[in-house]
Amino acid sequence: MYDPDRHHRRSIRLSEFDYSQEGAYFVTICVHQWACLLGDVLEGQVRLSEFGSVVAKCWRDLPRHYDHIELGEFVVMPNHVHGVIVLRSSVGAGFKPAPTGAVRKRHGLPEITRALKTFSARRINALRGTPGQRFWQRSYYERVIRDGDEYDRTGQYILDNPVSWLEDKYHP
Repeated sequence: MYDPDRHHRRSIRLSEFDYSQEGAYFVTICVHQWACLLGDVLEGQVRLSEFGSVVAKCWRDLPRHYDHIELGEFVVMPNHVHGVIVLRSSVGAGFKPAPTGAVRKRHGLPEITRALKTFSARRINALRGTPGQRFWQRSYYERVIRDGDEYDRTGQYILDNPVSWLEDKYHP
């Protein structure tokens, strides 16, 4: 049963920060209850499951739907994903094409992350025969990348994640 004294979520987002502004963002999204459904790590290499392949495809498709983003480093781990999303200054139409001559809405990081989770979960649940079932954890972790050095360190962390899987906090 829900108990507001025990079951509360504190936002880690920066107050007063506009997550639709230009910049680079590090994102981590976890599978519900950290279930290892996206693949395995063998000898420091990720071997994606069918579900992991769906997530990777949905990630690669994001710039087709949001033309103001670029994708940085990305890795699908057995029970979570890490990636860098760079928002540029140009505006995009999002998943629904803008009518001709209409003002195009600029989508921020929360909308983009929600779309990745929604579209990948729908496809995975269709494969699993579990429509409507929760696939991802309710929230996600994000960090504003503040400079080029931090961008490089974050990218290296993502690339090194499979090698350090046994020590990873998300390893079962």
